[in-house]
Formats: sequence, C-alpha cells, structure tokens
Amino acid sequence: MKLGLLWVAAVLLQAASPKVDIVSVSGCLREPSADTWMLVNATDPVKSSANAPEKKDIPATPPVGRNQFRLIGVSEFNLPAYKDHVVMVKGLHIKAQPVSRLNVTSVTTIAASCPAK
Repeated sequence: MKLGLLWVAAVLLQAASPKVDIVSVSGCLREPSADTWMLVNATDPVKSSANAPEKKDIPATPPVGRNQFRLIGVSEFNLPAYKDHVVMVKGLHIKAQPVSRLNVTSVTTIAASCPAK
C-alpha cells in the first residue's frame, strides 16, 4: 500500500512540475554589472539540444532579436572571452518575470562584435 501511495505522489509531483526546455538563443553578450551576464538583442528561444552547435547551425550573419536573458551557471564558460560578441547560447530556459534565465550548457561565437544600435 505504501509503495502505491509513493508512486501516485511521484506521478502527481511530476505532472505539477513545469517542463524546462533546452533552447538555443543568439544575441549580444553583455556584463552590465560584475558577474552578471546578459544576452541582449536576443532571438526567440528555439528548442535544441544541450550540445554545442554544429558549424552548419551557426548563422553566417549575426541575428538581432528583441529579447534579453540573464545567464546563470556560467562559471565554466570563461564569458569574459566572449564579452561584447554575438554568441549562440544553449541552455535550460527558465521562464521568469521580469527577465527569463538561461542555465548555460554551451556558448559559441557568431561574430567578434555586436552590431551598432
């Protein structure tokens, strides 16, 4: 009986938990304050895998979007090397207000500088 109740509780908990998608987003990497990394002028999130993109999946010209995302889980990615570059970021999309977050799984340079505004 206890095992049956635990199984039912696990199923209900899983059903109540929102799914977090892995997405790909491109934009300009900025550091508005110390250790706070943002992707600005970012494209809409597109479902993806956590792996770094294949060369054929990297846009030839930097895309420009209207979104912004706070990047988290970045300690392993040496983001200062990508600062002010257009990058493609893959990660877990955590929807939130006022700014959604991306828990980063990969960062790839698209262009060495962000387009002028």
